[in-house]
Amino acid sequence: MGLLLDRLRPDLVAFAEAQPLWFVASAPLAADGHVNVSPKGLDSFRVIDDTTVAYLDLTGSGVETISHLAENGRITLLFCSYGDKPQLLRLYGRGEAVRLHDDDFDTLVARFPSSLAALASVRSIIRVSLHRVTTSCGYGVPQMDFVSERGMLEDWAERKGLDGVVAYQDDNNTTSIDGLPGLISS
Repeated sequence: MGLLLDRLRPDLVAFAEAQPLWFVASAPLAADGHVNVSPKGLDSFRVIDDTTVAYLDLTGSGVETISHLAENGRITLLFCSYGDKPQLLRLYGRGEAVRLHDDDFDTLVARFPSSLAALASVRSIIRVSLHRVTTSCGYGVPQMDFVSERGMLEDWAERKGLDGVVAYQDDNNTTSIDGLPGLISS
């Protein structure tokens, strides 16, 4: 039987933090805008308290989540069990991108592994204020074994260096696919 809660319980915190793969969904307000779903991994998710979570936002090919949050704040995070016991956890909330020069950035980034937080590809921390927490069975999700992290994003950022990552962001992360503002070009 699924749960409907207004905050995270300790067992759900443990479940979310144990998942090596999870997903983020956001969408613009425009009816013809593109809904975005992004897979997330690494050790990039943290629970701040029972109604607040955050994740390290690393440079990618798009900037949809940051753009959608700036426009309307809506975000959903989905965690799936791939182990013996099936379960889904959805976290619904209002999010914001805390950027490198924002007051809260240093406090939030200290919650993440220093090796990950020090990457040149870190562009923000997405902080989410939760208003709905649900669980469901997840019976249709396959059982799979986790093999390892890929390490490719870290290698890419190291090869590019800070200047190269900033140039990539300038080329690829200043607007969303729907034309919403993204990162400010340097």
